[in-house]
Amino acid sequence: MIESKTHRLRTDRRLKLRDLRILLTVAETGTMGRAAHHLAVSQPVVSKAISDLEHAVGVKLFDRSQRGVVPTAYGRTLIKRGIAIFDEMQQGLKDIETLSDPASGEVSVGATASAADAIVAPVIDRLSRQYPRMRFRVLVADAAPLFGALESRLIEVAISRPPRPPGDQYQMEVLFHDSLVVVASARNPLSTRRQPLALSALKHEPWLLSPADSHFGSLQAGVFRACGLEPPVPVVEVASAHLRSELLATHRFLTIVPGFSMLLPHRRTDVKALSVDLRLPPEPVGLITLKDRSLGPAAQLFMDRTRELTKPLAETKAGRAGKRRLS
Repeated sequence: MIESKTHRLRTDRRLKLRDLRILLTVAETGTMGRAAHHLAVSQPVVSKAISDLEHAVGVKLFDRSQRGVVPTAYGRTLIKRGIAIFDEMQQGLKDIETLSDPASGEVSVGATASAADAIVAPVIDRLSRQYPRMRFRVLVADAAPLFGALESRLIEVAISRPPRPPGDQYQMEVLFHDSLVVVASARNPLSTRRQPLALSALKHEPWLLSPADSHFGSLQAGVFRACGLEPPVPVVEVASAHLRSELLATHRFLTIVPGFSMLLPHRRTDVKALSVDLRLPPEPVGLITLKDRSLGPAAQLFMDRTRELTKPLAETKAGRAGKRRLS
C-alpha cells in the first residue's frame, strides 16, 4: 500500500498540463506529425511527451501503425479525464470574467429542434435583452448526439427527452411531461373535423416524418405501433424543423410533434393538433447535465429562465401525472 501511494505521488509530479494538451491533440489529429504541426512544435517533442506520459502512468496509451495512432483503453480513460481538466480550467476563467462583470458570460446549450424553437429561442431572447453582453452557443441535434456532446463537454446543458435512461454520469431535472400530437395546417380540411379521428384513418394521408434512424423518428414510429399499425412511408422524410413548417404551410401534410411545441413560447394558430388518441403516456422533458461538471453562472441563469418559461407546462394535468409516476 505504501509503495502504491509513493508511485502515485511520483506519477502526479510527472503529469504536466502541457503533456496532457499534447495527448489530447495527438488523439484528435490521429498522428504525431499532425499534432506537432497543430501545436507548432517538432515531432520529436510530441513523441517524447507521449513516451514520458506512458512511462509516468506505466501503461501504453496509443497503438502505433503506419496510418497513425489510436488510443488504447488506457489512453481513452486518460483522454476523457484530460478533457475534463481543461474544461474545468476554461470554466474557471469564465467564472472569473463573470465575477468581474456579472452581465457578461457565455453559455453553451444543446437541444432538439422542437426544444430549440419553443424553449431555447425565447429564453435567449429574454436573457439577451436583459444582459446584452451575454453570449450563447447552441447545438441543435437529435437526442442521442446531445448526450455525446455533453460527455465531450461541447455543451453544458441539454434540453431533450432522454433517448435512454441517463447513465450514472448524467443527471436529469424533469421540467414537465409531454405528449406527442398529430398536427396539420389550420387550413387543412382535417383541422375542421370536430369528431375524434382514429390514427388508422390517417395512415394514407401525406406524412412528414423524421428520419427513421433518429431518436424522434423512432418515437413517431412508436406512435403508430402503439395503435397496432406499421409506420407509413412518409412523403417527405425531414429532419429540419424549418422545412417541416414550410411544408405544413401548404395545407396538405400531417406530422407528429411534441405537444409543447404547440404551446411555447405562445399558443400557435397556424397549425392545429388533431383529436387523435395516440395511446402513449406523456414522457419527461428536462435539463440534462454531467454530474461531475461545474456549471458557470451564465449556464445557471439560462437554466433558471428555462424553468420559469416551462413552469406552466409542469402544472398541467399531464405534468402532474408524470411527476406522480416518478415519485
